[in-house]
Amino acid sequence: MEPLNVLMVGTGEYTTGFVGTGGSASDKKVGVVGLSMFDLRRRGKVGKLGMVGVNGTKYPAIREHLHKNITLAYNNLDTSFESFPSDDTKDPDAYKTAIDALKPGDAITIFTPDTTHYPIALYAIERGIHVMITKPAVKLLEHHIALLAAAEKHGVYVYVEHHKRYDPAYADAKFRAKKLGDFNYFYSYMSQPKFQLETFKAWAGIDSDISYYLNSHHVDICDSMVSQLGYVPVKVSASASKGVATSLGCHESTEDTISLLVHWEKKDDPSKHATGVYTASWTAPQKAGVHSNQYFHYLARDGEITINQAKRGYDVAEDAAGQLVWYNPFYMRYAPDEDGNFNGQSGYGYVSMEKFVDGCRSVNAGELKPADLDKKGLPTLRNTIATTAILEAGRRSIDEGREVRIEQRDGNWSLL
Repeated sequence: MEPLNVLMVGTGEYTTGFVGTGGSASDKKVGVVGLSMFDLRRRGKVGKLGMVGVNGTKYPAIREHLHKNITLAYNNLDTSFESFPSDDTKDPDAYKTAIDALKPGDAITIFTPDTTHYPIALYAIERGIHVMITKPAVKLLEHHIALLAAAEKHGVYVYVEHHKRYDPAYADAKFRAKKLGDFNYFYSYMSQPKFQLETFKAWAGIDSDISYYLNSHHVDICDSMVSQLGYVPVKVSASASKGVATSLGCHESTEDTISLLVHWEKKDDPSKHATGVYTASWTAPQKAGVHSNQYFHYLARDGEITINQAKRGYDVAEDAAGQLVWYNPFYMRYAPDEDGNFNGQSGYGYVSMEKFVDGCRSVNAGELKPADLDKKGLPTLRNTIATTAILEAGRRSIDEGREVRIEQRDGNWSLL
């Protein structure tokens, strides 16, 4: 199969690890998207690489950051890319110029503020370009459905980057859940420390909220587990706490923590109900020892599953940190191999990127159609509709002070 040409849309933390003043202080100090794509190019799966943002004046610093933290760290790994707009230009529509330079069958990755996902993805899809979108795919159910229709019309693969599906423990839990009978209860919690709000201030509470940002992980995990048992979400109510983020300089509408209460129902037996509670916060303690607390409890008729992926039995005590720190090499393993090459191909952040690249190449080679990839249970647009419906319903529940129903009729989704 031919290598896949990829345009990376977005120049921020998740793509490059660069946050404007230098490397990120999070667990993504050298990014995920860029590093994965550079290594996939080394392995022959990716061809030409491009990157597009709004502010071209950042590129000299980004290139220096990538050279220092990737090229020099991994045996001179090539971190070159074509950039849009030029280094002396700012252009909010540069993504159009960059996408227009692609050919049908090429691909883009979208790691930009949530409100921009829909117009960028649609622009690419209409030009025959495969698309990876970071979670949440979009904020509105109607946009999700519109992108799905466009993708089917143009025969392209659209993949939502729900990397927690490839976390070994989560993937194993999904497999075991099939044997535990009817779904009964799910509770999850995910958080990040307050210092991340310095990175997110430009959009937190303005373009999106903590539920779209973090609850999207566990809502998708739960849906992937229980949809295989025939359960669908039917109504959502949500609650939010507020005060910490605003005191740190975030927009006045920024909530600290959001909890979603979701009622699930079995499609072929409406008498069977289940409950899901999903909580996310970006105001966790500065020195919690982990970048992201993340755990869930799943209860079914014949058993239960509990996963705590914050502390994985690997702790490090450093004088510089002044505390125990729990790292997560299962997500992105940054230590090089014995030859000095990047050695994180088994990390679930990397696996998610490679799944997208492999899917695009299979479609381009005529070996698979996008519908075949839906059937594999991958986090495609078709397989993530429920997640978008739940997240939008939660937002509307907070804004409108009411319970929001999710309805499906003849395969069509709507919120009431």
